[in-house]
Amino acid sequence: MREMSSHAFRIVNVFTVDGDPFSGNPLCVFEDARHLEPEHMQALARQMNLSETTFVLPSDRADARVRIFTPGFEMPFAGHPTLGTAAVVGEGKDGVELEMLAGVIPVVRDGGAWTLMAAQPPQTRPVEATPDELAAMLGLPAGAVSNVPLWVSTGVEQLIIPIATPELVAAARPVPELLARWGYSETRQEAMAYLWSPGTRGAPEWTVRFFFTAHGAVLEDPATGSACANLGGWMIAQRQALPLVATLRQGDAVGRPSRLRLRVTADGGIYVSGDVIHLGRGTVEV
Repeated sequence: MREMSSHAFRIVNVFTVDGDPFSGNPLCVFEDARHLEPEHMQALARQMNLSETTFVLPSDRADARVRIFTPGFEMPFAGHPTLGTAAVVGEGKDGVELEMLAGVIPVVRDGGAWTLMAAQPPQTRPVEATPDELAAMLGLPAGAVSNVPLWVSTGVEQLIIPIATPELVAAARPVPELLARWGYSETRQEAMAYLWSPGTRGAPEWTVRFFFTAHGAVLEDPATGSACANLGGWMIAQRQALPLVATLRQGDAVGRPSRLRLRVTADGGIYVSGDVIHLGRGTVEV
């Protein structure tokens, strides 16, 4: 029988709002995963049942190597796990570099906020569905899709869909069978859709929502940093005016209000920022 060992973890919330410890997207960070096999990491991620759990390992290329697991699979990159893990690994520091499957990602701190640079330059591909087919997929009327939808990846691929108004974003109710048809990513092996609307010209916050599938159910993410980066990639692909700065409002529909800050520089650099709050710690025996 294998000897049991103790493994410490931290719980943090990422992209929090105004110091509310229960806002943002929760993350579990295992601080030293050297003695955990990948199957144990996957089992622990399933046990924690959060959108992602991260595992910190030594790196000869960065301050730490990080593996990211959802309850079902490993991811090469994700936004809130990167910022949340940086807040643990870089506690007391002004910045860290994290080695992910998608590459080495620098993350810097300013007070309680952490900022990452997108893992890779944006790659895009067209969407097969028409705008009105995508609107139907989202349970919205014809004409709701207001600009060119694109598949975008700056480290992990997502379907980026511009929506005419914040009210339509709030009204979205994805149809599971249509989401599985039009929103399925072969590289991700799951279906998803990221909706966004800048709202009234000059509004300080944009409204966004991210839907994805798990075990046949459609779920909604409180805050999606990788999709925020991919929205920056959409802006570059659509030749939007740069530089660009925006605050993204997400998570209200699932009771986890979140704020993500997107910055795209004139030379195409994509940066995602958010506040991180340390909520608790513990150990597991495996």
